[in-house]
Amino acid sequence: MGAALIILAAGQGTRMNSDRPKVLHPLGGVPILWHAMAAGQALEPGQIVLVTGHGAEAVEAAARSYDAEVVCVRQEQQLGTGHAVAQAMPALAGFSGRALVLYGDTPFIRTETLQAMLASPADLVVLGFTAADPGRYGRLVVQGDRLERIVEWKDATEDERAIGLCNSGVMCADADLLAELVAGLTNDNAAGEYYLTDIAAAARARGLDARVVTCPEAETLGINTRAELAQAEAGFQARMRVEAMENGVTMQAPDTVFFSFDTVIGRDTVIGPNVVFGPRVTIESEAEIRSFCHLEGCHVSRGATVGPFARLRPGAELAEDVHVGNFVEIKNAILDEGVKVGHLTYLGDAHVGEHTNIGAGTVTCNYDGVFKHRTTIGAHAFIGSDTMLVAPVTVGAHAMTASGSVITGNVPEGALAVGRARQENKAGLAVRLFEKLKAEAARRKGKTR
Repeated sequence: MGAALIILAAGQGTRMNSDRPKVLHPLGGVPILWHAMAAGQALEPGQIVLVTGHGAEAVEAAARSYDAEVVCVRQEQQLGTGHAVAQAMPALAGFSGRALVLYGDTPFIRTETLQAMLASPADLVVLGFTAADPGRYGRLVVQGDRLERIVEWKDATEDERAIGLCNSGVMCADADLLAELVAGLTNDNAAGEYYLTDIAAAARARGLDARVVTCPEAETLGINTRAELAQAEAGFQARMRVEAMENGVTMQAPDTVFFSFDTVIGRDTVIGPNVVFGPRVTIESEAEIRSFCHLEGCHVSRGATVGPFARLRPGAELAEDVHVGNFVEIKNAILDEGVKVGHLTYLGDAHVGEHTNIGAGTVTCNYDGVFKHRTTIGAHAFIGSDTMLVAPVTVGAHAMTASGSVITGNVPEGALAVGRARQENKAGLAVRLFEKLKAEAARRKGKTR
């Protein structure tokens, strides 16, 4: 059955100075909460319990959009971390296995660290770290290789504050044991809260084995302020850039490229300067994303080129060797192999057949104010510049539209569609019109003097 996860996400995060729950602030293009869930989900847990409080409905919706099977419980009153875990325990009734307590605002703990905690033979395992500046972290009091107790900074003596080994808050124990230890907590402390940290001393008092697994301080970074959020974003982006380059991706100006939580890029792809990847982007090998592009929710196949200055929105599917040029926007559209969309074009709710050329200024007019409609363009078609394709409409294979056309009806295979008024030339009218306008301008100028 594996482990169970208890993720605490009930806090308001007052230092963020925000109406938004702290765990929903974006990090790598997705809520902070998703990062914490991802590390635990890689363990293939038997159950995930999320404890919510402030902004509970929004937090629960975000969690379920990442993992629909998460069980959400609410901590109506925020009475401490021990109280929060106590709210989760009924949801684990009957669960046989170890439970990991994680935090929704601590996004960088690695799966390997959690695996090390699960592998420990101790009855209770606490994740610790040595801080460069221990500050107000809780301290881990150890005797040899045994954890004796955890002391919150505000309750610590001067000698205890001198200890360098700090508490991350992440813990692991058998689910039944965790329930027993949490049930015995009291709020006899400076804050009047139920500290989860008190279960370490309670476990030792029962003769149980409590130990510490350590990790680098960077893994335990919690986010409580906007400055810490910016620091976390910088750290996340730095790691993603290094990982991409190690995986064979070329970046001409790495510091200007921004990744999302789940960006996937194949080897020998080239990423130009100032490219932003939103969530759910996959780029296959040997593609090129040129400078100043923004991509989200899209798939780019091998050998395709995008940009510069292009936008791919959710549902954009580019097959092999597709070219999307400058100031082109693609949304919910499939472009088959070899399609060329050079510049100044919007393709939304469309399917474009292989080796079709889309001229500059083409627009699929997909929205009627209420409903979206689809445009289908066949293979080897040629869409002339400044064509308005008023959906729903189909252009057949090997067909052509004349430049400047408004296409409101289907175009048969191999046909040329012209949808524009016939040109008329009025001899001398331009000169007469300008003379009239200049005379009127002079009259108005004299009148104002």
